[in-house]
Amino acid sequence: MLVLAIDTSTPAVTAGLVALDGDALESRGDRVTVDPRAHGELITPHALEAVKAAGVTLRDLDAIVCGVGPGPFTGLRAGMATAASLAHALGIPAHPVCSLDAIAADVAPGEAPFLVLTDARRREVYWAAYAADGSRTDGPHVQRPAELETTVKVAAGDGALLYADALGVQPIEPRFPSPLGLVKAARKDFGSEPAPLTPLYLRRPDAVEPAARKKVTSP
Repeated sequence: MLVLAIDTSTPAVTAGLVALDGDALESRGDRVTVDPRAHGELITPHALEAVKAAGVTLRDLDAIVCGVGPGPFTGLRAGMATAASLAHALGIPAHPVCSLDAIAADVAPGEAPFLVLTDARRREVYWAAYAADGSRTDGPHVQRPAELETTVKVAAGDGALLYADALGVQPIEPRFPSPLGLVKAARKDFGSEPAPLTPLYLRRPDAVEPAARKKVTSP
């Protein structure tokens, strides 16, 4: 089974091909660029380059996995629109996955719970809590780091690096979702009808409808 994994929920523009054979996963042809302003520009070329590097074509894909956030509105939309368009054109399923779960799936096995935090801008973080086995126990949420009360001592994600002192946590790898992590987090859903690609924004977009114009004519 060949799966194209896409994520634009963080500053990393991520696409990669993952091959599944039973329980074994093999990463092929990853393309990742860390640039928070280039999601729309790079995600489609990255996806096409990843497929080409793996020595296959788009027609060889069996499924697409897409990180649905939480993440900023514009960047997240670019990846999800690409995944939806490719899935529709190829007639294959597109499986959504929480991007924080994808990061958690790549955390090295241990005996202690951990957090995953990504930068939500505005001096906030998107976060979720996980048990030692990687299962999510809380979240996802968006919050200021100083308001996040936790006894957990380690955290993955770029938000952990940015706010380690405020949170009192030790940052651990990885910083961003990887194609392998995305597929690990989604593979339990393979073989079933995929859920809709619904973005996890967690807060309202900055853009709002303009208010009614005030009359400036004299009575």
